[in-house]
Amino acid sequence: FFLSPQPHTQQSTMALTAFRLIKTIQQQGLRFLSTRAAEGEVVTFVNLSNLADNPGAVRKGRRIGRGIGCSKGKTSGRGHKGQKARSGGNIHPSFEGGQTKFYKLLPKRGFKNSNSKMEMLGINLGTLQDYVDMGRLDPNKQPLTIRDLVQAGLTKSNSIEHGVKLLARGSERLKTPLVLEVSRASESAIEAMEAIGGEVTSVHYNKLALRALLKPEKFEILPKFARPPPRLMTYYRSFKNRGYLSPQVQMRKMLRNRPELEDALVEKEKE
Repeated sequence: FFLSPQPHTQQSTMALTAFRLIKTIQQQGLRFLSTRAAEGEVVTFVNLSNLADNPGAVRKGRRIGRGIGCSKGKTSGRGHKGQKARSGGNIHPSFEGGQTKFYKLLPKRGFKNSNSKMEMLGINLGTLQDYVDMGRLDPNKQPLTIRDLVQAGLTKSNSIEHGVKLLARGSERLKTPLVLEVSRASESAIEAMEAIGGEVTSVHYNKLALRALLKPEKFEILPKFARPPPRLMTYYRSFKNRGYLSPQVQMRKMLRNRPELEDALVEKEKE
């Protein structure tokens, strides 16, 4: 029952100490068990030979196809021949005996245009601030495009299918003004960025333009960016969404590139 210790020369001091500790615990346990046995209580050790579930907890399943003794021999309770007697011959729940299925009696309504589904990759303001703090995103570059976000390591180019949408999560940590050009942006994200002096512009990219933006080295001559389709024209003409086709955003971009025009406009307003 006890482990027999080997000579001290063959084991370390730590192993010897552990052995002595185990031996002490075993001796104390035997004293406790001998006391209970002296009181007339039956002591049973739990081991693999008596470790089992409670009686009736596990019920043995019926064996089929093993003769009349199992009460389900020969055809195994499936009857003689037919579709349901075969292996894998289950009938579909919608089968109604050959008559027209119920779901086929209902008329079709509408359609789904798979081309209109544009899933944007969301990037939060808090994530941008984290990458600025790490020095992986340069806040002095104007504007920061989707390509800059990919090069900074915020995402991979192959995960951007239709574009990037700017979201406002983590806006309470935003402290660095940035000039961003993304596919779309939420109203709260625009408000949070402009509140600290930054700018957000929503720019439309089709698949060709997105590829030319992310991987310009793949093109000998960069293609011109296409205008938005009619169903998206309203979005990118709206200043509320900071669309790049709105007059206010185009004026803001022109004044940023040519600051001398802003002084001329101020003088003209004074006149």
